[in-house]
Amino acid sequence: MNLVDYSHSLVSIIPPVVALVLAILSRRVLLSLGAGILLGALYLNDFSFNHSASYLGGTIKGLFISDGGVNTWNMSIVLFLIILGMMTALLTLSGGTRAFAEWAQTKIKSKRGAKLLAAFLGVFIFVDDYFNSLAVGSISRPITDRFYISRSKLAYILDSTAAPMCVLMPASSWGAYIITLIGGILVTHGVTEYTPLSAFLTLAPMNFYAIFALAMVFVVSWFQWDIGPMKKHEMAAMHGRGFDEGGDVDEQAKDLTEELEITESEKGKVGDLVWPIIILIAATFFFMIFTGYQALAADGKAFAILGAFENTDVGKSLCLGGLFGLVAAIIPVFRQRIVFKEIARTLWIGVKSMFGAILILLFAWAIGSVIGDMNTGRYLSSLVQGNISPMLLPMILFILSGAMAFSTGTSWGTFGIMLPIAGDLAGATDIALMLPMLAGVLAGSVFGDHCSPISDTTILSSTGARCHHIDHVATQLPYAMSVAFVSMIGYLVLGMTDSLPVAFIAAITTFIMVCVFFAWLSRRTYQPIVKS
Repeated sequence: MNLVDYSHSLVSIIPPVVALVLAILSRRVLLSLGAGILLGALYLNDFSFNHSASYLGGTIKGLFISDGGVNTWNMSIVLFLIILGMMTALLTLSGGTRAFAEWAQTKIKSKRGAKLLAAFLGVFIFVDDYFNSLAVGSISRPITDRFYISRSKLAYILDSTAAPMCVLMPASSWGAYIITLIGGILVTHGVTEYTPLSAFLTLAPMNFYAIFALAMVFVVSWFQWDIGPMKKHEMAAMHGRGFDEGGDVDEQAKDLTEELEITESEKGKVGDLVWPIIILIAATFFFMIFTGYQALAADGKAFAILGAFENTDVGKSLCLGGLFGLVAAIIPVFRQRIVFKEIARTLWIGVKSMFGAILILLFAWAIGSVIGDMNTGRYLSSLVQGNISPMLLPMILFILSGAMAFSTGTSWGTFGIMLPIAGDLAGATDIALMLPMLAGVLAGSVFGDHCSPISDTTILSSTGARCHHIDHVATQLPYAMSVAFVSMIGYLVLGMTDSLPVAFIAAITTFIMVCVFFAWLSRRTYQPIVKS
């Protein structure tokens, strides 16, 4: 099928922009994504309805079938969501969730403690961002609910600890992918003073967005600042109005935030929740190393931990780890001799609880495919070409990568496009600025992905918190934009001085100024109803 080439045309950004605007205005995610998919198909096929229909059929098929077989990546993520839904339902049935929440109330005495618990869990579970958002959400949600913390605030904590931690840690699925890309760039430009791993570790302190996004989570959780739309959701939760129901929540929001209709056992113990989660984490970590080892062995390479993470099969590892967690969750149910009919009903409720998220995720993948065919990323990357001062390039690459990740809904896709471009720009202008430029791309990609309604990681964060997806996007935006401003100042100073300490001091100073403004704004607009 011959598709129209929009790689040098402003038209390439129309489908994602339409989807984004509609999602924000209508709050109907599926309708908005569907409109973007349909519009992109029409543009790519020169508005031929027959060809557009054929293209859409192929795109939808590609979500499930790839290269003549099952699309293992997509289906493994869908399967993991289903497994996690069943596991969450079983943890409720066994009484483990209730027991843990009651125990946590004896240890965690405040809203602040509940938020900090979620934040610390997000930092420590850094193996993969998908796993982080869903697992930490399952653990934290009962506690944050008990302290009347809005689901939107929990989603913000999940989203702002998952990707930032993964992008900073070499022993993660993100770290392995980025190290691979950086290795190729270093070889291409003859840079020998760094190995791929040492380059990644040198880049980490330059990733201002990831560092200050994490810092902002802890500062906001400690001081309990509710800025912009977040204030409405926190006030609604304090008044007991359904946690995320601001009085104007549509049916889709109710579907995503409704509680599971499961009768909790009175015989549950704290371990009935804790052990399945620990086993889930440990098994996933083990299988990520094991599948990486298998890939290394197949290529005749020696085993190394980082090499294993670089070659791991994330989707397969998540599913296998999820199955171990599911088995661990069902053991307490059998121990309590709950009837099989109730177990089966609970499992089905768990599966149904994930249907909405799976459907949104499939639509997000579909529009991602359309955006790729529209060459949106290539068009946006071309905007960086021209007579630009090298000292401005780290900041410009941060902004451009953010725009690309926001428009395409993928940070990994943006890494793949923009990191080589940043390497080429550094090679053509100032090779000394290569690492700052690469850091700008990494930071901007995470920022754009955070803000994008069509990002799968954003969708999974709202799924983990069980809040309405657009509510999560809207409430997170003021915090994300403030951290992006801090990062822009950092990259501007880094480009001008080529000094990381000076740039970091500038970024910290800006961050403190933003925090002072948040403190003033929070006091001016909102007085807490429930003391913490």
